[in-house]
Amino acid sequence: MLQTKIFDWPHAPVHRLSEAGAYILTAGTYQKPPLFAGNERLSYLTKALLVLAQEHGLRLQAWAVFSNHYHLVAESNRPDLVVPFIRYLHSVSAKYVNRLDETPGRKVWHQYWDTHITHPSSFFARLKYVHFNPVKHGLVSNAELYEWCSAAWFARAAAKSFQLTINEFSLDKVMVPDDYSVIP
Repeated sequence: MLQTKIFDWPHAPVHRLSEAGAYILTAGTYQKPPLFAGNERLSYLTKALLVLAQEHGLRLQAWAVFSNHYHLVAESNRPDLVVPFIRYLHSVSAKYVNRLDETPGRKVWHQYWDTHITHPSSFFARLKYVHFNPVKHGLVSNAELYEWCSAAWFARAAAKSFQLTINEFSLDKVMVPDDYSVIP
């Protein structure tokens, strides 16, 4: 019997969105320019992310949107809808920002990275990571003050005991692609 081995392509992240569950997703603009800088652009990208995630059956647990990248933690019973969600989000947001900048056809998004979260402690640590990301990037001293992040929503909606649990997690071992310089 002929056995074949599947090799990962070394020049792009591998996407293994095949199992229902929780995922962390990160995407960045092509060559990392701050194409979504400014309140209007950040608000558009955030609203598009929230609306399209719901339309594609993703239950967002955390999100943070920046001028040149975003992170989100989502749960899905239909992981086959995650790629169409990302493609559509990237398509509509690229058309939007290219229209504003009068640069039709410009490449806006580069790659996205996904990780299937299979352990509760990994899930909790990534929730904290995404909520804390505006502080990590030096945009605010308290993540709840950053308008394009779920930290304020989490503080209002989550049970206090769950908030305390999340806040206890350390971020020093969380590995998320995040080598972006963000403009305040």
